[in-house]
Amino acid sequence: MLTTKKVSLGIIGSILILIFSQVSAELIETLLVLFKVPEFISIAISGIIYIFLTYFLLKQFVIKFFHRNLNDFGIGHFHVKWKWVIIGLLLPVVVTVIYLSIPGHIISTHKSTLETLAVISRGIFFTGFGAGFVEEMVFRGIIMTLVKEKWGMMISIVIPSLLFGLVHIIGMSFNLLSILLVMLAGTMVGVMFSLIAYESKTVWNNALVHSLWNSVIISGIFTISTKVDPYNISHYLLRTKSFLITGGQFGIESSLIALLGYSLVAYYGYSELKRG
Repeated sequence: MLTTKKVSLGIIGSILILIFSQVSAELIETLLVLFKVPEFISIAISGIIYIFLTYFLLKQFVIKFFHRNLNDFGIGHFHVKWKWVIIGLLLPVVVTVIYLSIPGHIISTHKSTLETLAVISRGIFFTGFGAGFVEEMVFRGIIMTLVKEKWGMMISIVIPSLLFGLVHIIGMSFNLLSILLVMLAGTMVGVMFSLIAYESKTVWNNALVHSLWNSVIISGIFTISTKVDPYNISHYLLRTKSFLITGGQFGIESSLIALLGYSLVAYYGYSELKRG
């Protein structure tokens, strides 16, 4: 029988593993660069290490602390359903196309080939698949399972989703409206990922959807925003200042358009879950 204390320690422990793995992967990247390994290769290696180090540490954690294995937490044999591959591709692409129909203009920053490769590598291997897979193993794998076993399915969808939203505002100097938008969007996208996990009985499908979203929307390869970030390769600068369209200080991930996308996919996941 899981106690509240054990669930709480499980949540804290898994988040600490995420933080430790991320810092360790970034340190390895720095060391590789110091040893003259090309930056884009160093980033790719660190992103892969980020995923596998997290997996290994979570495995040890659940074995030693809960006397269980990762299969119990939906982190078992890797397999994905084609419908989630398609939805994972469609969601960020459709959102991007909608934004391109809103008045704005494209700006490209001038970067060398190596700089461009570094941005692409970080966007795909670290921000994209690294963050996508690690966050889903932690939030929808460990945390959601523990909360479900203690308080039931509904609470298990809400609590990790709220935590997921909260994580995205820690350390940010946002105004109140932006904080509310981020919490709403973070919670909604968390609900979406949770329903995908429940429907497919594994974290790998929601991890893939998460990774594809990150790789397209926030990778820095093609960024939709209201101002230029010199790190990014290219931008679509929106002319509108509407808070609901721009997503405020956090960006388009917390916009009304993104929220609508999350809601539609969440509804589909819920429908498939009920049907199954």
